[in-house]
Amino acid sequence: MSGIGEHNAQPLGSDRWPTDIRYDSASKIVTIDWDDGARFTYPAELLRVESPSAEVQGHHPEQKQIVPGRMYVGIVGIEPVGNYAVRIKFDDMHETGIYSWPYLRRLGEQQDSIWQAYLDALAARGLSRDPRAGR
Repeated sequence: MSGIGEHNAQPLGSDRWPTDIRYDSASKIVTIDWDDGARFTYPAELLRVESPSAEVQGHHPEQKQIVPGRMYVGIVGIEPVGNYAVRIKFDDMHETGIYSWPYLRRLGEQQDSIWQAYLDALAARGLSRDPRAGR
């Protein structure tokens, strides 16, 4: 899958916006180039387990769900939503998250700490990234 193209209009509520979004199905990595020259790579697994959907995030921070078993998840589609976000469709049939530019930027900038918090939450609950682990 290639990029969804150039974005020329600045979205509301964001200081930065993507100029190109690409997905490599072999590595399962999304790469986003930003208007300020920044480039972030996002593993499909991270995007899936940190989906901004209510199903994952809940309606309050204390309702956030820890999503195990997504080590091998891939992406089957990335669709623009206006000029402010994308909807990502995953091969596990999850497709309800709308990934705004500010949300994606934060995920890129804070990826290491977000990922570590996810791994810690899995460990605390005795869960695994591997879907074959049975939990």
